[in-house]
Amino acid sequence: MNRGETTNFKRLGGREYHCAVELTVQVVGGRWKPIILYHLGLAGSMRFSELKRSIPNITQKMLTSQLRELEADGVLKRKVHAQVPPRVDYSLTGLGRSVMPVLEKLCEWGGGFEKILLDRRG
Repeated sequence: MNRGETTNFKRLGGREYHCAVELTVQVVGGRWKPIILYHLGLAGSMRFSELKRSIPNITQKMLTSQLRELEADGVLKRKVHAQVPPRVDYSLTGLGRSVMPVLEKLCEWGGGFEKILLDRRG
């Protein structure tokens, strides 16, 4: 096979990928999406301001962008309540809830890695 040649290249849902892991990372990967999903999975439903407070290092613009992408992919739902001022809640869909066991395992792995780092330090 020549360098740059692709095998099993797929295009689906506006995405291009070679394997299911690559597709998964495109949908739920990155710096912020797993954290957003994890918080929503624990809380069940959160308002934008609650999400922003729970992830202090994310900018409002980035949070908005990530929420829109996750909603477009069907991983979370956005519910607008007809009231003044407007209230918007975010929650995981069934598809979003299905990724929680993976995120819980990542959290478990991170806790173990943190322990290793602490043991090395001292």
